[in-house]
Amino acid sequence: MKGTIVIQTDVSTGRINRNIYGQFAEHLGRCIYEGMWVGEDSSIPNTNGIRTDVLEALQKLNIPVLRWPGGCFADEYHWKDGVGPYESRKRMVNTHWGRVVENNHFGTHEFLMLCELLECEPYICGNVGSGTVLEMQEWIEYMTFDGDTPMVEWRKQNGREEPWRLTYFGVGNENWGCGGNMRPEYYADLYRRYQTYVRNFGDNRIYKIACGSNGFDFRWTEVLMREAGRFMDGLSLHHYSIGGPNWSEKGSAIDFTEGDWFLVLKNALQMDELIQRHSTIMDQYDPDQRVGLIVDEWGTWYNVEPGTNPGFLYQQNTLRDALVAAVTFDIFHRYCNRVQMANIAQMVNVLQAMVLTEGAKLLCTPTYHVFEMFKVYQDAEALAVDLQTPDYAWGEEKIPQFSTSACKDDSGRIHLSLTNLHPHQVGDLSVALRGWKGAKPQVSGRILTSSEMNAHNTFASPEQVQPEPFDDVQVSEDGLSLQLPPKSVVVITLQP
Repeated sequence: MKGTIVIQTDVSTGRINRNIYGQFAEHLGRCIYEGMWVGEDSSIPNTNGIRTDVLEALQKLNIPVLRWPGGCFADEYHWKDGVGPYESRKRMVNTHWGRVVENNHFGTHEFLMLCELLECEPYICGNVGSGTVLEMQEWIEYMTFDGDTPMVEWRKQNGREEPWRLTYFGVGNENWGCGGNMRPEYYADLYRRYQTYVRNFGDNRIYKIACGSNGFDFRWTEVLMREAGRFMDGLSLHHYSIGGPNWSEKGSAIDFTEGDWFLVLKNALQMDELIQRHSTIMDQYDPDQRVGLIVDEWGTWYNVEPGTNPGFLYQQNTLRDALVAAVTFDIFHRYCNRVQMANIAQMVNVLQAMVLTEGAKLLCTPTYHVFEMFKVYQDAEALAVDLQTPDYAWGEEKIPQFSTSACKDDSGRIHLSLTNLHPHQVGDLSVALRGWKGAKPQVSGRILTSSEMNAHNTFASPEQVQPEPFDDVQVSEDGLSLQLPPKSVVVITLQP
């Protein structure tokens, strides 16, 4: 069966918030320490302690927003331990992730410096599980107030005269689990209390994000929206795609079968159902869609690489992960009026990372390349798209073979993403451009694919999987036709 796509080139379904392409960096394994922070005395080239190679790689993604310090780590993090002279910072045990001892050298000043270097917005997650209301209130004051108070004086003593701009603040993380094992009713009351003290100082306005559901826990969303919806600007959602039968056996990142390939993609496509059902509940209490759905943890999660610390969550990243990223972005684009931010887990050396490091070496993953290819969607207008696709079947189960979305940027160019989830079959596609005016479009494209399902980059061969030009597109008065290679992601640009 041939796939058909109809793009309404003059019908916008909403603006795609660039924050959908956000990142997440937790104090977990080698994400912060070694992955990004090496200190100014390191032999690894650095910019004020931040790895220069990692910084330069990430800058190419136009990262819009970065979430920190967790994750589970956030609800054991006490920010005052991470400011001031390095030699006086309190050491702490990272109880969630490997029970390693951290020196707190990467704290508030270092994180906000990193955001300035990346030219991205900070998204800070506050401590509800083990922190106090006063602690959270003083953190906001320390960062954003411009007056004469002990917190402001302390900030100045620590080297920052002017307050920072801070838009996004999360009041707790996974409080249904590692953040306190709370009931939704209890957390809703705590959220109402804590958010009261997340104050706006001067002209700084904070977008308050409440801890939302773990996947299919729809009751959590219902209780939070009913009891606290009017006090929040955003509600989070977490969803991971595992590669095995359960959370104890999540499968291998690189040694997998076609059945495992299918399972991960099937799990990733559940994001559509999750957003739809949570949004329906949110609509009951927020029909104007004022509250954004914030998918601030998503991605693939496998067993750790053999021989690595199980608490560090270090995994390789293959072409399969690139396809997960592409189809997930297509889903976010479809729900762009409700989904206002997403943060993949995580940026460096953890889970579905952008880059991996080993000592002074660095490589960019297949997922990195999808983020780079898709950055044309940031702040663009989503276009109405109708996709008719054959199925990709495995046993008695099936998923769509193709995934797609389209947008129009401010210069009038149209961008179209096409993903073929089938690992073996070429896909025939026709694309109709409804509403297109003028001459036949000029077409350019790029493709990410490989001959192997588990193709991945290594430190010995860091460019095994990377985008290549794609020009196998036939243009006619009616639109486009093309053959989409197996297990591939293509982004096509059309301009008059």
